[in-house]
Amino acid sequence: MKINIKITTTLVLTILLMVCGCKRSGQNEESLKTQSQQKTIGVSLLNLSSEFIVMLNKAMNEKAKELGVRLIVYDAQRNAEKQVQQVETFIAQKVDAIILNPCEVEASSPSVKKAIAAGIPIINVNSETRDEPTAFVGSRDEESGKIAMEYIAKRLNGKGNIVIMQGFMGQAAQIKRDQGADEVLKKYPEIKVLARQTAEWDRAKAVSLMENWIQSHGNKINAVFAHNDEMAMGAVLALEQAKMKSNVIVVGIDAIADALKAVKEGRLDATVFQDAKGQGATAVEIAVKIINKQPFEKETYIPFRLVTKENVDEYLRK
Repeated sequence: MKINIKITTTLVLTILLMVCGCKRSGQNEESLKTQSQQKTIGVSLLNLSSEFIVMLNKAMNEKAKELGVRLIVYDAQRNAEKQVQQVETFIAQKVDAIILNPCEVEASSPSVKKAIAAGIPIINVNSETRDEPTAFVGSRDEESGKIAMEYIAKRLNGKGNIVIMQGFMGQAAQIKRDQGADEVLKKYPEIKVLARQTAEWDRAKAVSLMENWIQSHGNKINAVFAHNDEMAMGAVLALEQAKMKSNVIVVGIDAIADALKAVKEGRLDATVFQDAKGQGATAVEIAVKIINKQPFEKETYIPFRLVTKENVDEYLRK
């Protein structure tokens, strides 16, 4: 009997060890499986000193966390050459996909070409390149230019003098926002453009440019169209310092927090809402679909919307 008890005990211990071993093995396999399934997406952004791009980046990170993918984010600092180098680094790292927020239409195009040649899907977000990416997510920039200029034209009753602050020259947003504004201006021959110059999306540069225009044109200026809110806020600051803001309409694009607050306070006349959260989240979603070989949308366009004092509260809650 003693021998049988010993044999039975040994068998039970052996079985328990086998079960525990199998369980640990299964857990390790599951862990390895989870690790191997996590995909990596390289992201090259135009400029993280821009509030809109910061919002775009935040949306991407939130969606990546939700979908269980890893992002490697680089700031191109408005340098297309640096952006191409960043994409080359992603290719060397063998990332599963690349999201590109292009610095320029032409100069950032080699990024797309190199990624495609390496067999890595590349998604352009917010801005375009000459070379066609795997997918595009953004908004029609000419539409924002039309919305802003139509608002200005109506406020001026179709007659007056305006100045236009352009974005970084050669970037898709600068080119197309100009095109949209000019299309509207064709309908209003009594609206004259006194000056058109870049402030490179920058608030401080916009203050300086607006000060120069005030010196050159003074009270002839009836309205300012700025290609983004950073520049619009710079124009507002310069006009306020010159005690001229009450007589000059100022409109920007993006609906960043500062601009929405200024619209609410009556300092900025209007902005055009661009959905950074929608663009960023959708770009990551599409990248994951492509990685997983699922059907995806080749082009996704998210509409712009005019924001004035009448509807600003809706956007302040977002």
